Amino acid sequence: MLKTLRSAMRFRRFRLNPAARRLERCANVEDLRQAARRRLPRGVFGYIDGAAEDEVTLGRNSDAFRQIEFRPRVLRDVTNIDTSTELLGERIPVPLVLAPTGFSRIAHSQGELAVARAAARAGITYTLSTLGTWSLEEVAAVSDGPRWFQLYVWRDRGLARELLERAAVSGYSAICLTADAPVLGRRERDVRLGFTLPPKLGLDTLWDGIRHPGWTWDFITHEPIVFSCAQSRESAGGVNAIALAQYVNHQFDASLTWRDVEWLRNVWSGPVVLKGVQSVEDARRAVECGLEGLVISNHGGRQLDGAPATLDLVEPVREAVGSAIDILVDGGVRRGSDLAKAVALGATACMAGRAHFYALGAGGERGVDLVLKWFAEGFRRTMALMGVCSVPEITRETVRRRGQARGPKQLPDLAGSG
Repeated sequence: MLKTLRSAMRFRRFRLNPAARRLERCANVEDLRQAARRRLPRGVFGYIDGAAEDEVTLGRNSDAFRQIEFRPRVLRDVTNIDTSTELLGERIPVPLVLAPTGFSRIAHSQGELAVARAAARAGITYTLSTLGTWSLEEVAAVSDGPRWFQLYVWRDRGLARELLERAAVSGYSAICLTADAPVLGRRERDVRLGFTLPPKLGLDTLWDGIRHPGWTWDFITHEPIVFSCAQSRESAGGVNAIALAQYVNHQFDASLTWRDVEWLRNVWSGPVVLKGVQSVEDARRAVECGLEGLVISNHGGRQLDGAPATLDLVEPVREAVGSAIDILVDGGVRRGSDLAKAVALGATACMAGRAHFYALGAGGERGVDLVLKWFAEGFRRTMALMGVCSVPEITRETVRRRGQARGPKQLPDLAGSG
């Protein structure tokens, strides 16, 4: 009997590491999301997972990918597949850039360091947020991979200039200017859960910490969390997290205009990517300003609820600007197949934020390694099943909107091309 069992069955190796055990049961980003939900306190998970007001735009971002289906071709030799493409004049292994996520250490003590290290191993560009909890220099010290810096142009232009100078010295190759946050969107899930940055303690938060001992132990046994971008400013109150948070919240500038893009071009000599484009008109304006890239983004649904789904804007924007600028798209990117859909509609690459934030919350650096592996393998597998061997072969003819009976047809221009 034992011989029969041995011939047909193998014992699964027991994992001593709890993160490894959690990740072993995950098969996709949604599984990582659920694992993060179980590991993190409610308010922390809500901050990562939530969006503005009714969270309509959050849902539409993912739904837009589900509405696109492939038109696979068969009996094609897909032995040798090249998943690489060009972005800002550089070759990247897959059409993916990791989007900036603020306050990453709320998910795991290593935060941005863990994500940057994993991205470097995968050869994928990592974008550090202005609201990062490790500094430009600390991230650069642990990552020899390609890195961008995401910039909010603060009211304090001196601070913005200082950050740009530090980014240049630390080897960040491009600036990703976020333009869709003149004011912060209303995150009603955070309001209901009583979540703030930094968190306020109460009986409910203390109880939540007790119910999530792994996260709590990781949180209290490591360095205090700060907004590293403003740590050196005397006006920010030194390293006190509460004072820093108040200072940073005051720095969002509602007076930001296209003139500030010109200012940025004068103080930064490298490529500039404009993040937050949600209309054809603004995409054209980005080209007129001589920018190297733009990101079609609604901030993951966290700013204006009711903004258009980002994937629906890719084709009209590409038609409007031609090949004059690299186009990235973020919001709802969860699989390697999503990268292929976006490229087919005209995107140069995708950005993904929540995917690696969930992974960080679920399993730390191991989790980020895993999700990046899934993206790369999923994209390669999708290409093989589509019947294409290189990224340029992923054209508009390879996809259609769900329900289309015939060949490819233009997607509706939800932005209004004017």
